[in-house]
Amino acid sequence: MSNCCNDLEPLKSGDVDVLHISRGVSRRDFLRGAAGAAGLTAMGGIVGPVWAEQKRVRLAFCSQLLCVVPYEATRAAGFFAEEGLDVELVYTRGGSAALQALNGGAVDYAATSFDAALNAFSSGADIVRFASTGRLPLFALATSPDLAGELESVESLQGRTIGVSALGNADHAFMLYLLSRAGVNPESVEFATVGTNLYDAIRLGQLDAGMVQEPALSLLEESGSRVLVNGMDIDDAREYLGGAYEFMGVAVRREELEARTEEMQALARALGKGLRHVQSADPAQLVESLPSEIITGGDRDQLANTLARYRASLYPEAVNMNLEAMQRVIDVNQAAGGRGGSVELDRIVAPGVVG
Repeated sequence: MSNCCNDLEPLKSGDVDVLHISRGVSRRDFLRGAAGAAGLTAMGGIVGPVWAEQKRVRLAFCSQLLCVVPYEATRAAGFFAEEGLDVELVYTRGGSAALQALNGGAVDYAATSFDAALNAFSSGADIVRFASTGRLPLFALATSPDLAGELESVESLQGRTIGVSALGNADHAFMLYLLSRAGVNPESVEFATVGTNLYDAIRLGQLDAGMVQEPALSLLEESGSRVLVNGMDIDDAREYLGGAYEFMGVAVRREELEARTEEMQALARALGKGLRHVQSADPAQLVESLPSEIITGGDRDQLANTLARYRASLYPEAVNMNLEAMQRVIDVNQAAGGRGGSVELDRIVAPGVVG
């Protein structure tokens, strides 16, 4: 069996920009990872049929580091293989690209933010989410270092310039909700769309504040920025949103829901073990499970510290979907005027697959 980071044949859809594919795990790495996750599963039946005819499936997702951790940890620890699955983790350029690949038949599953799934569904993609791997958005609202003493709350952002990745994205919808909740007219704010790399623009004062991810958040804090709302912290989520906010999870084409039920349950069992492994493993070990290509030039120690800081907040310990957290995302999109706010929850979820 091949190790991670093989170049495989291209996806069927030429429109999908594939950044990387992770596939498989060696028997030695599997046994070592399983031993490191002692207590998560009985290991007696691993050898033998597990390595025989495994079912090969393709799962596409975006390439944001904190999103991918549970999936790569599950692969590296051998939990997919333990469930009889040979899972290709297909990295695409954003959640919408992953859902495009799913809707077009290029992959079997897509793991994306729930916001992205809502937008795709509202645009005609007949998809169903059946498992959850992330319960908080992966961004925070931070000020420029020079304005940290002046901007002390969301209310103080009136008349300011705020950076977001793109209008209509999850961070933009979340920002609009925060402004409305604080009584700030969104029209009084100027939004600057600068992609996902807002760090320099905020650090240099080109933006007054912005929605940033890690490691930009930690670096800005070191530079003196004030964090107004941290969506990656469960306490802030409770204060500003009322609780968990469904983020990463796995979707399938509705037409294949019945035919793939057993396969989906196996995938969910593996991810459930992976989620528990993420909570207990050495953060440095989790970083080592990530493909080197996607963290080239990154600070591995900083990433390990980020995982240690946020994993209890970001990742659930089971794949069962929290319907209240999912409805919260719909409500936020509705308040922000996003098209995902028009989706009825029961039309996009299949909670019965994993219970």
